[in-house]
Amino acid sequence: MSDSSLLFMAGANTVEEQRARWERKRSRTAKELLETEHKYLEQLDLVVTFFVTILKAKGTLKPAVLETIFGPLESIYSASHVLSLHLERGNLGPGLENFCQNLELYGHYAENLEQANKTLKEQLRKNKSFRRFKKLQETRPQFQGRKLEDLLPLPLQRLHQYKHFLRDLLENTSPDSAEYQKLAKAVKSVSEVSRWVQDIIHKRENSLQLLRVQKLLKGQKTQLLTPGRWYIREGWLLVVPSKGEELKRRMFFLFSDIFIATKPCHPLHPLSSNKLACQAVYPLHQCVVDKVFGHTQSRGGLLSLSFPHKTLLLMSGDQQDINDWYRSLTTAVR
Repeated sequence: MSDSSLLFMAGANTVEEQRARWERKRSRTAKELLETEHKYLEQLDLVVTFFVTILKAKGTLKPAVLETIFGPLESIYSASHVLSLHLERGNLGPGLENFCQNLELYGHYAENLEQANKTLKEQLRKNKSFRRFKKLQETRPQFQGRKLEDLLPLPLQRLHQYKHFLRDLLENTSPDSAEYQKLAKAVKSVSEVSRWVQDIIHKRENSLQLLRVQKLLKGQKTQLLTPGRWYIREGWLLVVPSKGEELKRRMFFLFSDIFIATKPCHPLHPLSSNKLACQAVYPLHQCVVDKVFGHTQSRGGLLSLSFPHKTLLLMSGDQQDINDWYRSLTTAVR
């Protein structure tokens, strides 16, 4: 047998081995997807069976309130049930193709979740019969000590898992196979909805940060809750005065468009002892940031922030802290 024939056979064996490895990994991932889908369905079923269905029949909650708390959860449950049937039969491609037509439900569910939590808390406070009903249902052995509040975020957690499962399946599917294009389309759809959900979560977290800082500030003169404003970071820095005065320790808040300097209110103030007084609000669109020192492994550092009518010299004894502030400020100013 010639050398070229031997090389061809070796190459063919290598390709076959690679395909066999792909198939093993793909089978493992498909099995894990099905097993975790069954577990996910069991958990969703607790909410649908013991809450949504019974509450609809009893009329304990008004239909609009019920819709607000549970959103499209029943439709999400139905879509997953159909997916699990496809997976059980080994119809991975068609099953995922059909499932992706319902993915928007997860985006709508994420949009509604904040209001759902608010309404749930409100009903537990105001509606005695619902409060009793919820407590009774959660004591059932099927719940295993879990609360309704633990189960409501499940669809968003599952969406994150879908993204990883589908990517693994795609990576271990031959591009020549009939299912490859369907898997690629499913990965794209799940990734798009996942970005949509992450954007919703990010905006919600940002709103909570703006609200938290607003509550820390004394009075209402400085309004932080402005559309398009993003919280970036906060921390204590030393202000170096222009004349030979003492260093002043101040709390600074950095947002996407402004930089706020604050100082603690007097500890004996009857209403504002735990609050911060806003000293100045600096717009970032006219700011120039320079690192005066802190370039080397020296201790601490000094930043210069130049505004049209003011220059701030800010110091920290922690070099990592000053470097982090420098990166955050330069990114925000751009």
